[in-house]
Amino acid sequence: MSCANRRRTLALLLGGGCAALLPALAGAQLADTVPRIRPAVVAVGTFMANRNPSFRFLGTGFAVGDGRLIATNAHVIPDVLDSARMETLAIAVGNAQGGSVRRAQVAASDRGRDLAVLRIDGEPLPVLTLAGADNVREGQDIAFTGFPIGNALGFSPVTHRGIIAAITPIGIPQASSRDLNPALIRRLGGDRFEIYQLDATAYPGNSGSPVYDPGSGEVIGIVNMVFVKSTKESVLSDPSGISYAIPVSYLRAMLASLRNY
Repeated sequence: MSCANRRRTLALLLGGGCAALLPALAGAQLADTVPRIRPAVVAVGTFMANRNPSFRFLGTGFAVGDGRLIATNAHVIPDVLDSARMETLAIAVGNAQGGSVRRAQVAASDRGRDLAVLRIDGEPLPVLTLAGADNVREGQDIAFTGFPIGNALGFSPVTHRGIIAAITPIGIPQASSRDLNPALIRRLGGDRFEIYQLDATAYPGNSGSPVYDPGSGEVIGIVNMVFVKSTKESVLSDPSGISYAIPVSYLRAMLASLRNY
């Protein structure tokens, strides 16, 4: 074999070897990142002392800022609390001793972009770093950590991975004009904003989960909804694998408006 042929063969072998190593390297990066993410991820819900269970799970959140701020989705927060029975907004924090429940209050909310920030008292939690630049690209790897199906699997954060499938307007085309509503029309018109479509399966309990870069752990978005194929009842047995996330830039703007952030 000539020197040129040997060089070409070596290049092909090295190229194939490198390609085969890429998934393993990506998996190794995420395995190193997840332990840094989990302590900042919390369950969001309501607390009522005389209810069984006393903590009612509603979604996922994660600590940001000074460790006493929790980012989540606005739709996770209930419109009304049972004040007569002393129901309060709360988060559940997991740890080696089994976890604890801490009361919370809404610090800021943006229903239009489905974002909310809660404030908690007590010791600060480990926080996640928000990506500082909007340089997310279609096709890039992502991961998200949260509580799929809520406490049915226990309050232990679960991690999924996928890619950014598309960067698209939040308005989803409807089957007919009868399905259009004023909010959707505004989103499809001048009031629309772009979100990330994920090639990854999220479940209702994942609402509010941080979407992050598997290598750096920087948060680039917040899971906000699951595209359901047919009915809400089929989402667990027949998930579409299409999920959406709000870009972190909107969360950064909300946090900047809060004092003492």
